[in-house]
Amino acid sequence: AQPTDGEREVWNQINAVLQDSESLLADLQAYKGAGQEIRDAIQNPNDIQLQEKAWNSVCPLVLRLKQFYEFSLRLEKALQNLLESLTCPPYTPTQHLEREQALAKEFAEILHFTLRFDELKMRNPAIQNDFSYYRRTINRNRINNMHIDIENEVNNEMANRMSLFYAEATPMLKTLSNATTRFVSENKTLPIENTTDCLSTMASVCKVMLETPEYRSRFTSEKTLMFCMRVMVGVIILYDHVHPVGAFSKTSKIDMKGYIKVLKEQPPDTVEGLLNALRFTTKHLNDESTSKQIRAMLQ
Repeated sequence: AQPTDGEREVWNQINAVLQDSESLLADLQAYKGAGQEIRDAIQNPNDIQLQEKAWNSVCPLVLRLKQFYEFSLRLEKALQNLLESLTCPPYTPTQHLEREQALAKEFAEILHFTLRFDELKMRNPAIQNDFSYYRRTINRNRINNMHIDIENEVNNEMANRMSLFYAEATPMLKTLSNATTRFVSENKTLPIENTTDCLSTMASVCKVMLETPEYRSRFTSEKTLMFCMRVMVGVIILYDHVHPVGAFSKTSKIDMKGYIKVLKEQPPDTVEGLLNALRFTTKHLNDESTSKQIRAMLQ
């Protein structure tokens, strides 16, 4: 989908952010961590050389983690601009998605990136280990009045914010959920349905594409299939955070059983991360109003 003149300004802003997303994912995928150096330093606390080796290994990694965190802030702003365009009156959410297909595609691209980032982060315990070692060492050095150059890049306030970000199981998705919730609460004159209907419509489009053989047969690669599934799960999670009763309630516009069934029909290794996202990143799964059957499906 190519942007129309009306979409172009917002499309360009979002595109500038998305252009950096692939290299960021490649960096995250290549992130090996400094586990061995940190273990050596901790086991030999009096060996200055090993302390220095661990510190010199961790510092560039922390700068990389800072880049990832700063990207999440850009993504948050991009999402708010997109939601503004896709929900504003006088059009209905469906009309918006039909009229502004290029923006809808960018929304899907953001969700696709977000779920891939979080899947990689979830599988990489080194990130939190490296960062907590960094913080412990910085605090110890501060007590000894040692000034360290990296503190100009990652000061205490930045380290606190990064710490909260990486403590989340799915940090990028949490960022988007918070951004969507904030968008709804800051735009009080905008009916909440404008946002939730936009999300549920996108989810059902993905579901139809995944379960209709005629559309499914057009997918030329595994990548397209994964794209569709990630977008579907992403919008469901955002819906669950924004809608007053969430996605799992009988009254919601999300047919939760149907969506889980579609996911369970895919090869298990491709969907485990997505099912985990539904288990751990949704807000209302454990509400009393959620049916036992749905909970059992996600056990």
